[in-house]
Amino acid sequence: MEPPLRIKNLTTKYDKLVAVDDVSFEIQPGEVFGLLGPNGAGKTTIISNIVTLQAPTSGTIEVFGKPPPLAKKEVGFVPQELIHHGFFSVEEILKFHASYFGLSLDRPYLKYLLEKLHLWHHRKKMVSQLSGGMKRRLLIVKALLHKPKLLLLDEPTAGVDIELRASLWQFILELKKENLSILLTTHYLEEAERLSDRIGILDHGHLGKIDTTQKLLEKHSSKKVTLALTKPLPSLSHPFLKGQSDHHLDFQMPNDTPLSKLFAEIKIPLDAIQDINIKVGTLEDVMHNVLKPK
Repeated sequence: MEPPLRIKNLTTKYDKLVAVDDVSFEIQPGEVFGLLGPNGAGKTTIISNIVTLQAPTSGTIEVFGKPPPLAKKEVGFVPQELIHHGFFSVEEILKFHASYFGLSLDRPYLKYLLEKLHLWHHRKKMVSQLSGGMKRRLLIVKALLHKPKLLLLDEPTAGVDIELRASLWQFILELKKENLSILLTTHYLEEAERLSDRIGILDHGHLGKIDTTQKLLEKHSSKKVTLALTKPLPSLSHPFLKGQSDHHLDFQMPNDTPLSKLFAEIKIPLDAIQDINIKVGTLEDVMHNVLKPK
């Protein structure tokens, strides 16, 4: 079976600017692949190549083994920029969009999508009457209306409030359970960490790191352990020790190193410890470490 998305040696140039530099990766069925990087790293250019809005300079893109122009029905696309539809109602826009794929509206499925994205009671409104968050949710409904097998989400929760963002995360996880494959770009690193099975990190158009989310966290982040003390201790020496005062010991250690190993090595009495605070490494730490200046 062909993978939902296969990109090989993709390069895209704008005059002398290399926006995407020899990028290769695949997405598997039912996988959420997070494509991360700073502004200008090439994320949106890659998505534009996939949906044929921008022609690549070289390399190949295959969607279920077919070139993108022949696989448009397999792809749903949520763009980063809001698209304004003038004075049409929500239902009218969705009817038009379904017709692009030769479909009539599947009313039960439409109601399901609109209810999931909290738009059912707004379906008769003109699109111009919707808030920015509602318009972004409408883009997601449009992208799913023709039941694609590959979903491209370019900053899907930008400008969405915290409560709605959480409900969108849950909906994305439900879509994944239905074997929908998803390419996600986002600057909300908590979102990427929560949703992504694997992550690729773009830097100046080059895909430098690609691995499972868990392995990236293990390899490129660390946990911070702070021991609050009941009394001052003699000066300690330990490779993980980052700071010592009369009231605290601060350690930075690999995520996979157990606390029991640390305690066995520092050999301080338990009655000297008042409290323990552990801050586990995050994807923000990974990005900081991977993208830091060489």
